[in-house]
Amino acid sequence: MARTELKEFDLNVLAPNGLRRGRTTGSCATAAVKAALYLLLHGERRTQVQITLPDDAHYLIVPIQDIHWLGSRTVRAEVFKDGGDDPDNTHGATIFAEVRKNDKGQLRFFAGDGVGTATQPGLRVAVGEPAINPTPRKMMRQAIAEIQGNGDQGFDLTIGCVNGEAIARKTFNPRLGIVGGISILGTSGIVEPLSLASWIASIEVYVRVALGNNDINSIALLPGKIGRVYAKEILGLPEQRSVQIANFLGDALDFVQQALAEQQRQLDVLWLLGHPGKLAKVLDGVWDTHSSKSDMAMSVVARVAAERGFNSLLVQELEQANTVEAATERLKNEPGAQALWIDIEQRIAALVQARVPAVKKVEVRLFNLQADSLGEV
Repeated sequence: MARTELKEFDLNVLAPNGLRRGRTTGSCATAAVKAALYLLLHGERRTQVQITLPDDAHYLIVPIQDIHWLGSRTVRAEVFKDGGDDPDNTHGATIFAEVRKNDKGQLRFFAGDGVGTATQPGLRVAVGEPAINPTPRKMMRQAIAEIQGNGDQGFDLTIGCVNGEAIARKTFNPRLGIVGGISILGTSGIVEPLSLASWIASIEVYVRVALGNNDINSIALLPGKIGRVYAKEILGLPEQRSVQIANFLGDALDFVQQALAEQQRQLDVLWLLGHPGKLAKVLDGVWDTHSSKSDMAMSVVARVAAERGFNSLLVQELEQANTVEAATERLKNEPGAQALWIDIEQRIAALVQARVPAVKKVEVRLFNLQADSLGEV
C-alpha cells in the first residue's frame, strides 16, 4: 500500500473504554531504527518519525528522545516507551537501536543491553536469537525499505532497553528462558489498555450489548484475538456478540449471569474461545488470568495428561515446558492429544457452568497461537 493511502493512528483518540492507548516496544524499536537510518544514510537528525503499523493501513508518529553517532559508523537512537494507560512493566522505559551498515547484504538482529536472548524452544524466536518477535522484525524491515527502497538491507540492528534486565525480572521472561532482559513485542504496534481494572466496567457494557434482547441465544467471550475467526466464520456470530474480555474472565461471567438474571431469561449457549495459556488456569481456580495474578498453566496441562494415563516422561516434559504453547507443540503428534484437549475444554466448561447458572450450556474451544483448534473442531 502506498504511503499516501495510509491513515494516521492518533494516540490522542481514546480507546472505547476512555483510556489512552500506547506504543508497543516493537513500535518504539522500529522508530529508533528508522531515526538512526535517517542520520546514518542521509545525515538527517529527526525529532520524530513515521512508522507503518502491521495492518499496512495506518502509520504512527513517534517522537525521538535522543539520537547521536557512536564512532564513525554507528548511530544510536532512543525512544521513550509510552504504554498509555496500560500498566505495562516497560512503560516509561527507554528503548534504543544502534544501527550500522554491514557487508553481508543481510539484515541482522542483535540483543543490546537490556534485551533478552532466547535459551529454550517454544518461543516465537529460535534458541540463541534476540527476543525480538516476528512482527517487530517485520516492522523494522519495512522501515528500512521505506528509507532506501528495495535496495541492500545489509544492516546490523542492535536493539536494547535501558535498565531492561531489571525490568525483565518483573515479567515471566526468566521462567520462559529469556535471559538478559525484556522482549521486543507487539502484534499491532499499539498497546490497547485492556489490563486496567477500569476496563472491567467497559466489559459489562459490551456483555450487555452482546446479550441484546430475548432473541439472542448465544454469545462468545474471548480473552484475546485468538478465536475471533472461529466465532465469525464457524459460529456465524456478529461482531457485537463476541466480547473481548482481556484477563477478566470471572468478572465477564458475573456480568453475563447478572444481566440474564435481570432479564429473567436463560442463554442457550455461552462460547468461551481462546488459548489454553489463559483458559486452562480456570482448572486451578484462577478467574483473573493476568500474569501478575497467576502462574502459567503448564502444570494444569501436565496434571490432566497424567490423569489420562500419559507416560510419566511426557508429563514431566509438559510440566517443565517454558510456555503452554511449547506444550501444545510437544503434544502435536502424540496419540490422544486431541482427546486431552477436549477433556480440558470440558473441565473448563463445567467450572464455568457453575458460575453462570442462567446459561443452559457452556462450550469451550481451545486454539494454539496459529488459531488451529486443539480439541473439538
